[in-house]
Amino acid sequence: MPQADSDPNKKDRLARTLTLAPLIFYGMGVIVGAGIYVALGAVIQRAGAAAPLSFLLAGVSAALTGLCYAELASRFPEASGAAAFIRHGFRSDFASRVATVAITAATAVAAASIAHGAAVYWREIVTVDPGMIVTALIAVNTGIAIYGVKTSVGLAAIIGAIEILGLCAAAAAGFYLAPDYRIEAFLPSTFDGWIGILNGAFIAYFAFIGFETLVNMAEEVKDPTRTVPLGIIGAVAASTLLYVLVAVSVVLAERGGVNPLLGLFAGRGAWVFSLIGAISIANGVLVEIVMLSRLFYGMARAGLLPRAMGRVETFTRTPVIATLAAGALILATALLAPFERLLTAANALMLTLFLMVDVSLLLVKRREPASRPPFRVPRWTPHAAIAGTLVLLFAGARG
Repeated sequence: MPQADSDPNKKDRLARTLTLAPLIFYGMGVIVGAGIYVALGAVIQRAGAAAPLSFLLAGVSAALTGLCYAELASRFPEASGAAAFIRHGFRSDFASRVATVAITAATAVAAASIAHGAAVYWREIVTVDPGMIVTALIAVNTGIAIYGVKTSVGLAAIIGAIEILGLCAAAAAGFYLAPDYRIEAFLPSTFDGWIGILNGAFIAYFAFIGFETLVNMAEEVKDPTRTVPLGIIGAVAASTLLYVLVAVSVVLAERGGVNPLLGLFAGRGAWVFSLIGAISIANGVLVEIVMLSRLFYGMARAGLLPRAMGRVETFTRTPVIATLAAGALILATALLAPFERLLTAANALMLTLFLMVDVSLLLVKRREPASRPPFRVPRWTPHAAIAGTLVLLFAGARG
């Protein structure tokens, strides 16, 4: 519930301004922008024509973990998200601190890899050094995040619509260019082919990183116990459908390489799509900065980080110091590591974190079997989520 007007700490509380529709677009904005625009080529390299199955498998795993997040968010609607869930699940501040380190590293690495992916598209438009592009992207998006969450989430929703339209255009182009529609080509005929699907799913999971950012917005959402779970489920389901559709069209069109989406277009169409891709992926940087800053804010409020990061500025109504710290950390990570290493590291870190969250829900359900939170998933859900996450981690280790 919002704080009463008489609350002396109200000035340090975040304003509840977000409803379900912008929250879903906010989630899809980072999921789509951070995902298929960046990782599709790497997935096809590992899974070949079966790449759509890799995205489907990754989507199912993300949906299961998303359901775990949804119930935990319903039980504990706190801005620190996974760190709070793990603290409640394991009943340990130490486990929460470990999770905070993992979240910080994973978010910084993911945002850095997104910035590198955006630079690939921007270089099709302007001939500027990639390092300068990455620096400018992170600096500008940090400024937007400082200006205000309503502005940044509203902008994310608008850009989210643009990037979704861009992927729909790519899917249409792929189906148009396809010489035939041999669906059987998607099914591998060898054991190594199925292993390739798992390896591809490990990379494809990067395309779904972002649903967890919705949890970190819990203190800025109206009716969070209902809105946050629905936002997570809606964003993951819609993104999975879109990813599979695009992957099918690209495979049918027989496009590959580092950036197969650009291969669907030629001439002015390629320039326009490069612009859409550049803006879309840059949007992912914005959302990751917002997520990391809210993580810092939530942990500072809990006494696990310096108190200055928990201060909300009167003019912007945002945690400015936490946002600046998030932007600086992401920039340093982006400038110090290459894209491929960032992509693999981001997946491994996030999957490990998600495994801890899945286990946390399992522990909470076992301790409180009779509890009735506002949103509840079946008892088998955390078990299935744990199994799916472990399979992908195993595939990543083999790959």
